[in-house]
Amino acid sequence: MKTIRLTMAQALLKFLDQQYVEIDGQEHKFVHGVFGIFGHGNVTGIGEALEYGGTGLTFRQGRNEQGMVHAATAFAKQKNRLGIYACTSSIGPGAMNMVTGAATATVNRIPVLLLPGDIFASRQPDPVLQQIEVPWDYTLSANDCFKPVSRYWDRISRPEQLMTAGLNAMRVLTDPIETGAVTLSIPQDVQAEAYDYPAEFFEKRVHAIERAPLSKRALQEALEALKQTQKPLIVAGGGVHYSLATETLREFAEKFSIPVAETQGGKSALAWDHPMNVGGIGVTGSKAANLLAKEADLILAVGTRLGDFTTASKQAFANPDVQILSLNVAPLDGYKMGGIPLRADAKEGLQALSTEMEQARMETSAAYKETVLQLVQEWNAEVDRLYSWKLEQGNAQTQILGTVNRFVGNKDVVICAAGSLPGDLHRLWRSPAPKTYHLEYGFSCMGYEVAAGLGVKMAIDPDAEAYVVVGDGSYMMLHSELLTSIQEGYKITIILFDNHGFQCIKNLQMGNGSEGFGNEFRYRDPETNRLTGEYIPIDFAGYARSLGAKAYFAQNAEELDSALESAKKETVSTLIEVKVEPGTMTGGYESWWHVGVPATSNSPKVEAAHHAMQAQVAKAKRY
Repeated sequence: MKTIRLTMAQALLKFLDQQYVEIDGQEHKFVHGVFGIFGHGNVTGIGEALEYGGTGLTFRQGRNEQGMVHAATAFAKQKNRLGIYACTSSIGPGAMNMVTGAATATVNRIPVLLLPGDIFASRQPDPVLQQIEVPWDYTLSANDCFKPVSRYWDRISRPEQLMTAGLNAMRVLTDPIETGAVTLSIPQDVQAEAYDYPAEFFEKRVHAIERAPLSKRALQEALEALKQTQKPLIVAGGGVHYSLATETLREFAEKFSIPVAETQGGKSALAWDHPMNVGGIGVTGSKAANLLAKEADLILAVGTRLGDFTTASKQAFANPDVQILSLNVAPLDGYKMGGIPLRADAKEGLQALSTEMEQARMETSAAYKETVLQLVQEWNAEVDRLYSWKLEQGNAQTQILGTVNRFVGNKDVVICAAGSLPGDLHRLWRSPAPKTYHLEYGFSCMGYEVAAGLGVKMAIDPDAEAYVVVGDGSYMMLHSELLTSIQEGYKITIILFDNHGFQCIKNLQMGNGSEGFGNEFRYRDPETNRLTGEYIPIDFAGYARSLGAKAYFAQNAEELDSALESAKKETVSTLIEVKVEPGTMTGGYESWWHVGVPATSNSPKVEAAHHAMQAQVAKAKRY
């Protein structure tokens, strides 16, 4: 047997460089490169392998370990999970910074490979710098914290263990059901140990992504339900994109005249002006979609986790006779809310249903089509109103968002994750084509946005622009990869909505009895000992310039239009700062979100909010 003598780190990178995925007969290189920040736990192992290993993997220097994981996650999401970056860190704080990124990827079912350095497997020296000693179990290290947020976790304590760990990592990363964060914990001494690896371990390996077909039983059960429906509604989730099924969904909706509502992950599956697109659904959904959901007698949920925002905390589908057909490759999702599981790939499942429904000449009634048309027209008028909303003083958030929406091109991508902007984007943003809308809303991780802008820009057509729409609160959480985008030459444009704090949560607070507490960026008032003083002035544009970015300040929508024009001509990453008035985001539109409200309080308003919450809970489905 032919062997190749390499260190474990060298072998790992050589192996990763030869991994490919195949779907529908088309191959895609799977691992494109490695994001990293070096420390004593990885610089002489993986660092040496990246410097001298001679692979085709590109090294990209991160600024914050969490940020680089977000960038890798966004890259994989934008690539429909057909390409990834690995991320390497040192031990201790460097590794721990990646845990939030790991959770974000896993919740959203996005593949990302994490390679944190670890303490010495030999335990010599011991304890090493940055080591956490666990007196009751000395086999544990800080990297064990990755276990609950990883879909596969392994510690490579001998160089030959890489062969098993590497194959298992690829098994999970390329699996549409199991995918998420994969963590290979690599002790720093083992990274540098040599082993005679079989040459065949480094041969090109193609991982086929098989499309799971819909079983005959599930197909017949679905058809029986569809034959009886009078008011069906499709809920399109992120699985529609990952299955490359957007065109199949469009044909299905047109053929049978069934309206389509989109989750945050599914948005842009249909163009915004498609007659069957009724907008976002749930807590951040449109009035058209939520009214249709209340009356629907059948929900065809395609590739969605049916999270609480999609289902309005299990209140969205209010018809007592409603049936839920869950077309999903993951069994975990198929059984939610008592649904009928249709376990299949989204594209395969829709095609199978389409064939049978066409033979049965199924189509919704003229009256239902008219209802859908009327609701969509009314909603489009509401979006127009909100996009044109002008205040006597200051800027309405929805007007500023409308200005951005009207400016972006048909191939450009908008990116967001947290705060009030995801709600406004889900309701109002008019996406012209698939994959032009990139929202991380499974974990709603503040700080995802700027790093994700970098990952998206790396994944899209070079002629397309990446527009990061972010609030000041989320921007302050994490924006370090702005510098990485400048360093790497990937231009992103950040539109920073400054409303002086965490106004989304303040709204939630005040909607449940509070007067507003601890959520605005204000100075401390010495008399009240609370944060009720003047707003803290922050020069976001000046800060961005100090990093080497171009920056503009827009006083109003007209100046924003001009700034967007100038930003498009720039060749480096650009930030546009614009002030918006608190409380000028969109409302609930026939939806409700279940949060815990105290049963007793010194505030009568809070107790009243608790009783109102209890009344709403009684309306929700129980499972």
